[in-house]
Amino acid sequence: MEEKCDAPGLGFLGLDRMRVLLPPLRLPEKLSASRTLRTHLFTNYRMRKVRDSSRWLIPLWVSIWVFIASLIYLRMSYQAVEKRRESLAIMCDDRARMLQDQLNVSMNHLQALAILVSTFHHSKTPSAIDQKTFAWYAERTAFERPLTSGVAYGVKVTHAEREQFERQQGWSIKKMYSSKTKKQSQGPGNAEDAEVREPAEEYAPVIFAQDAYKHVISFDLLSGADDRDNVLRARESGKGVLTAPFKLLNNRLGVISTYAVYKYELPPNARPQERIQAAIGYLGGIFDIEALVDKSLHQLAGKQSIMVNVYDTTNEKPISMYGSNDTGSGMCQVSTLNFGDPTRKHEMHCRFIQSPPWPWVAITTSIGIFVIGLLVGYIIYATAKRIARVEDDFQQMSLLKKRAEDADIAKSQFLATVSHEIRTPMNGVLGMLQMLMDTDLDTTQQDYVRTAQASGKALVSLINEVLDQAKIESGKLELEAVPFDLRTVCDDILSLFCGKAQEKGLELAVFVSDQVPQTLIGDPGRIRQIITNLVGNSIKFTERGHIYLTVHVVEEVMHCLEVETGTQYANTLSGYPVANRKCSWENFRLFSRELNSSEMPFAPVASDSISLIISVEDTGVGIPSDAQSRVFTPFMQVGPSIARIHGGTGIGLSISKCLVGLMKGEIGFASKPQVGSTFTFTAVLTRAHSSVNENKLSEFKEINALVVDHRLVRAKVTKYHLQRLGVHTELTTDLDQYISEINCGSQIAKLVLIDKETWLKESHSIPLLVTKLRNKDQPDSTKLFLLENPKSSVKSNSHIFREYNLNVIMKPLRASMLQVSLQRALGGIDKMHCRNGVVGNSTLGSLLHKKRIIVVDDNIVNLKVAAGALKKYGAEVTCADSGKKAITLLKPPHNFDACFMDIQMPEMDGFEATRRIRVMERDLNEQIERGEAPPECAGVRQWRTPILAMTADVIQATHEQCLKSEMDGYVSKPFEGEQLYREVARFFLNQDQVQ
Repeated sequence: MEEKCDAPGLGFLGLDRMRVLLPPLRLPEKLSASRTLRTHLFTNYRMRKVRDSSRWLIPLWVSIWVFIASLIYLRMSYQAVEKRRESLAIMCDDRARMLQDQLNVSMNHLQALAILVSTFHHSKTPSAIDQKTFAWYAERTAFERPLTSGVAYGVKVTHAEREQFERQQGWSIKKMYSSKTKKQSQGPGNAEDAEVREPAEEYAPVIFAQDAYKHVISFDLLSGADDRDNVLRARESGKGVLTAPFKLLNNRLGVISTYAVYKYELPPNARPQERIQAAIGYLGGIFDIEALVDKSLHQLAGKQSIMVNVYDTTNEKPISMYGSNDTGSGMCQVSTLNFGDPTRKHEMHCRFIQSPPWPWVAITTSIGIFVIGLLVGYIIYATAKRIARVEDDFQQMSLLKKRAEDADIAKSQFLATVSHEIRTPMNGVLGMLQMLMDTDLDTTQQDYVRTAQASGKALVSLINEVLDQAKIESGKLELEAVPFDLRTVCDDILSLFCGKAQEKGLELAVFVSDQVPQTLIGDPGRIRQIITNLVGNSIKFTERGHIYLTVHVVEEVMHCLEVETGTQYANTLSGYPVANRKCSWENFRLFSRELNSSEMPFAPVASDSISLIISVEDTGVGIPSDAQSRVFTPFMQVGPSIARIHGGTGIGLSISKCLVGLMKGEIGFASKPQVGSTFTFTAVLTRAHSSVNENKLSEFKEINALVVDHRLVRAKVTKYHLQRLGVHTELTTDLDQYISEINCGSQIAKLVLIDKETWLKESHSIPLLVTKLRNKDQPDSTKLFLLENPKSSVKSNSHIFREYNLNVIMKPLRASMLQVSLQRALGGIDKMHCRNGVVGNSTLGSLLHKKRIIVVDDNIVNLKVAAGALKKYGAEVTCADSGKKAITLLKPPHNFDACFMDIQMPEMDGFEATRRIRVMERDLNEQIERGEAPPECAGVRQWRTPILAMTADVIQATHEQCLKSEMDGYVSKPFEGEQLYREVARFFLNQDQVQ
């Protein structure tokens, strides 16, 4: 495994043989054997220690968990008992409360009956109540006293009033209990057999009674001990009082509640003596306690789940009033009963009828905890037993990890070395070829040089693709965020493929929507790389028809489906059928109707963000259906025949997909075999806030033009380029209609551009059109332009140009080329600006003219190339072949304006040389601050020499290391005018900021 550290995808260059430079990292044999023996002995010692400890740890562990399980069982059992006790208390309190409420209701009705007697018997003369009325009323209102079995009323009679009272009633006052039978518990006997009451100070004979108890009429309530006690307590307290439990006639236990009746209303705080004097009668009610309790229990749910006993606990020995005498030995809950008599105490005792269930939850939980404890113990034991092996594996994995990290570092170094070693000689080759092209060469020599230069650039591009793939795999690919003009980028791409398109006779065009901002912020290099890849593939696989590049804002496509989709042959650029462009983006999540706008993964999140959709349409061979699934797979080709015919590595689309993903976009395609393919991708960029004027030249603003083309899509492309120059443009597809408008006196356009295909199609109308345009009495006649299709020969049609004096514009159209053609036709061209370079020599020359620049490189060829490139732009160049010489030359103060320094040099690399130069500059700046600077530094506030890294290494890590070393820029080999201008412009456009 250690030997497979070379970079993927570089084997085709023969670079896999360079792995001999990266020997595997092996430890010395003696050191490795010693470490292995030490690890083995330590592992055996640890295993033996674990085995000895387990002899007493296992029993201790089991004992601990038995104790824990027992505690848990006891705790949960106690909680279950407490919960059962709480449930019993709740049920017992509910029954006690119900019993109290029922008794209190009946006693309240007795008190109401006492008030009735006082009102209608004692307050009326004669009395309004007799025995018959009382009995009838008591029977009719018995439903209000369901718990009373009978009521009776006794009147207060003194000894002096006895004779008169007995004469009025017609009977004698009888004793409650016969002296012959002392069975007080059986109640009073029959009045006819009762004894006459012996003389006493006061009597309370019953005068009214319910029919069921009318046999007690004439009995003296004061003749019974319990009844006398009740009467005396009732009239002293003014409240209802209860007797002790006794057996009723039905052999069931009952009590008597007694109320005193007063001849007038007493205040609540009346004294007992006042109450005794005001008392005039006594009303008593008999309560069946057993019936009362049964009725109360029947009104509650779950009455069979507990057993209830009611006791009178006034005396030391409780009297059972209700319930079985078998109390059992289970859980008991006692609830206090308050029947309104403060002198008597009652309690309700409740018990569960059924025995408590087994505490299965506690049992299963304790057993489960015990089992878990055993399992935990086993896991700990197994872990302790295996820890030696794990640590041994960890030691081995650490060693392997170290080797893998070293291999990764070696791979990165290998890629940097390969990049540098290949690009360095290529820099010399391409640089020398460029310098050779600047000399006087004949046509054949220029062709040879261009071919060699194109081959060299193709090799550099291939190396860049392989390095990009490596950076993508390592996750180190990053994007820039700089302002750029997307329309200029598209024009540059068309210029790049112009020659190949003309060789194949293909029509190449670009259209950018007006809604796309003039200046955007993003990574123009990566966008150019994606579009170049797609257009290059289209050029490679297309033999006839066209290649059409379009750029729109996403909202245009989402809200307006009138954007050309190529569904009709007449709507295409060349008339050939194409794959439906809409199918290439229909699977994008951005266009999914099911997603809300907040869920769109690539929707702009800020107001400055803008989403673009870019399509490349061709009429090539298309992609077979069975190969469409692997289009974006790295190093995959559609088929071996395609690879033989067209070549390529098969990683371009894979890299493009990754770059689109970094731009928060998506990429897709639609393809039909033998029809063509359309690739579409989206990208999220940022609007630039800089006030950049649109690319509309003032010299064309007053000019109007007419585009004559029977293909509307192609006419819109021409109009797009003219409008970029500020020309007011109109379209027409019918030449005869335009001639009719001229005859009607319509204004004639200053410029008339006719497509070559339309010219041939409307050849019968061309002479008339030319005549109409040339016969008008105008100082400046209309200029005619013929848009030449690359598939037709210029030489074969030269007689047409001479006959009609036409200006020929060769496609593909670009703004710069169209501007030159219009200026030439209008007579205002500046031949110094006719070159098609991205950055003119005059522009760079104005920046570098007379600038003193030092170039540091250990390679003599690279020194010549760099010096030649800079001297071409007017710079004064000094060469140094090592970092030490550069330090000597750049020791401040000096006269150099900038430094181009190579990174990889022997003895001292560019990073170290830059660091030492910065140290010397900091020392000089400290002297300037202290006012101790030498005379050469007069007027200098801070000394800093711009140092630009100059290397063939394009790895991102190298770029970051340049910034850490305090370098000011980065120029890759071979030199390109645009990159060189961008770097030096940052320093030389503001001379006051640079020494």
